[in-house]
Amino acid sequence: MELNPAMKHNYQNLQEFLAELEKAGELQRIKAPVSRELEITQITDLASKSPGGGKALLFERVVDSPFPVLTNAFGSERRICMALGVRDLDTLAERLRSFIGMEPPKSLRDSLRLLPLGLELLRFLPRTVKRAPCQEVVLTGEQIDLSKLPVLKCWPQDGGPFITLPVVITRSLETRRRNAGMYRLQVFDGRTTGMHWHIHKDGSHYFQEYRKRRKRMPVAVAIGTDPATTYAATAPLPRGIDEMILAGFIRRKPVPMVRCLTVDLEVPAEAEFILEGYVDPNDLRIEGPFGDHTGYYSLIGEYPVFHVTAVTHKKDPVYAATIVGRPPMEDCYLARATERIFLPLLNAVMPEIRNFWMPWEGVFHNITVISIEKEYPGHARRVMSAMWGQGQMSFCKALVLLDSEVDLSTPRKVLETLLNEVDLESDLYVSEGVLDVLDHSAPEPLFGGKLGLDATRRLPDEKNRRGASEPLPIPSRTLIEQSLHEISEFLTAFHVPPLNVKNRLLLVSFRKDGSVAGRNLADRLLNHEMLKPFSIVILYDVSIDLTDASLTLWKLFNNVDTKRDLIRAGNRMVVDATKKGPEDEHHRPWPDDIVMDPAIVERVELRANELGIQGFVAPTAWKE
Repeated sequence: MELNPAMKHNYQNLQEFLAELEKAGELQRIKAPVSRELEITQITDLASKSPGGGKALLFERVVDSPFPVLTNAFGSERRICMALGVRDLDTLAERLRSFIGMEPPKSLRDSLRLLPLGLELLRFLPRTVKRAPCQEVVLTGEQIDLSKLPVLKCWPQDGGPFITLPVVITRSLETRRRNAGMYRLQVFDGRTTGMHWHIHKDGSHYFQEYRKRRKRMPVAVAIGTDPATTYAATAPLPRGIDEMILAGFIRRKPVPMVRCLTVDLEVPAEAEFILEGYVDPNDLRIEGPFGDHTGYYSLIGEYPVFHVTAVTHKKDPVYAATIVGRPPMEDCYLARATERIFLPLLNAVMPEIRNFWMPWEGVFHNITVISIEKEYPGHARRVMSAMWGQGQMSFCKALVLLDSEVDLSTPRKVLETLLNEVDLESDLYVSEGVLDVLDHSAPEPLFGGKLGLDATRRLPDEKNRRGASEPLPIPSRTLIEQSLHEISEFLTAFHVPPLNVKNRLLLVSFRKDGSVAGRNLADRLLNHEMLKPFSIVILYDVSIDLTDASLTLWKLFNNVDTKRDLIRAGNRMVVDATKKGPEDEHHRPWPDDIVMDPAIVERVELRANELGIQGFVAPTAWKE
C-alpha cells in the first residue's frame, strides 16, 4: 500500500509532531489556566471519551509551572497513524512483513537483490551526536527540583503526582544491551521518584542483575520524545531487542542519541526533558495507589527509588503526559498499533493465525480474539497453548478462537458468532497460569485461572458438537422477575441483551452484603425452569448499568477468575462478575474503580466555555 505523499513520514521531535497535528486540525489549545491536580485529567478524559477520541490537548497555562502540558496526542485512529507516519496501521505491518519474509540469497548474483533492504536496515540503527537540544538547559545538585515540572496527579486516590509517559532507559549489566520501556514514576520529592518496574518487564529483569551484584543501576528518563520513540517504548519486543531500532524502522531514519552528563547512558537527543540518575538496589519505598489503565486503582507496593542526579531540557520544552483509566483512553490506540504491527511477527511463529483483536474492555491482557485457518483436529487448542507461551501474551487471561472468515473488526458479529457456535460443555478449556501483575480477580497475585473458547468449525475427524435445538421462548419480564426473586432476594434486576443467538445471555444484578457468594446461587439459577432459555447467566454488582454493553464487558473481563467464577452444568453456566470478598474465598485487597472527584467534575463543567471544551461536555450537564 502506497503512503499518502502529503503525509509526513517522520518527525524530528515532539514539537514538530505538534505542529503537524495543529495543521491537520487535530490539536486544541487550552489557553485558560488549569491545575495539574485532577483538572487536566478530567478535561482529557472528556476528550478521550468523545466520538473518535476527541483532539490532542495542549494546556498552555499550568498553575505553578512554566511548562505547557500535552495530553491525548495519540488518542485517535487518525493521530496514531500520523504519529507513525502511515495512512493506516496495516501499511506499517506490511513493511515489517517484507523484512520478516525476506528469503536468503541462493547465489552471489541473487544477494544483490537484498542490497536495498540491507541499506535500509542500516538506516534504522540509532546514531550518536555530540550536541543535543535536550541539553540546552542543565540542572544539577541544588538546582534539581522535580516540583517545577507539571507532573500530574491524575485521580483522587493516587498516591501523588505521576510521570505517565516516560521513556525509561536502562542497560543490562551482563549483555550491555539497552532497554527503553514505559514505567510510571511517582514523584516523592524534589529529587526522587518511584520506579514502577513490573516483575515481568525487561527493566525489572535488568534491575535484578544489578541487585545480585549489589551495584547501583544507572537510569535515564526521556519525557516528550518523537512519537515513534514514544510508541516503541510501549511495544512488547523480545528481551534484548533495542527499542530504538524499532523507532528507527518506524521513522525510516535513525534516532539521534546523546550521552548523558552524569550517568553512562545515551538518551534521545531531541527529547523535551531528560532525568538522569540511578536506582540503589537496597532502596525501596511504598509506591501507589495509581489509577491504572485497567480502570481500577493498582494497589500499593514496594518499588525501587530513582535518585535524580541531573535534569536537562530544551529552552522551551513541552511536557508530555498520558491519562489512563477505564477505556476508551489514549492508550487504547497505542495498543491498537501494537495489535496491527505485531501481527506479522505472530505469523512468523504461527502462520495459521489470520488476525487477532484485543477488545478495549479487556484492557490488553484479559482477552484476545484470534482467527485461524484451521487445518487439523485440536488445532485451536494447540494455538491456545502456543499463545500462552508467547512473551507478554502469556499473561492473557482468556483466548477466543474463531475461523478465518470471521471479520474481527465487527465486535457484534464476533460476539454473535461465538454465542452461536460454542458448546459450553465441550468448547471451554479452563486452565491456569501466569497473570499480569494488575490482575485483581485471582485469589493469588500473578497466577490464576485461564480460559480458552474454541468456536472454530468442527473437522471430519473431530467429535461433533452436541446438536443444538432451537432455544426455548424467552419468558415475560414479569416471569423472569418472579423467578429471580424466588431464587434469592439479593437478585434485584436483569437485562436480556438483544442478540439473535443460540446461547442466550441473562445479565442479573446481585446485591451483595458479604453473606452470600455468587456460586451459592448457581445451582438454583441453572435449575429454575423459567431460566432455562438462557445458556449463560452473568451476575453483576447492583451499581452496574446492565444495559451498558461496554461497561458490562469491562466488568466481565476484569472481575472473573475462570477457575473460581465459572460454574457449569452441561451446556449452561453461571459467571460471577461481581466484586469479590471473603465470602467468595478472596482474601487479598480488591481495588476500587477509578471515579473522578465530583467537585472537579462540576468545576470543569462550569468552566466549559472558558476552557473551550463545550463539545466535550453534554449540554444537560452544564450548570447555570
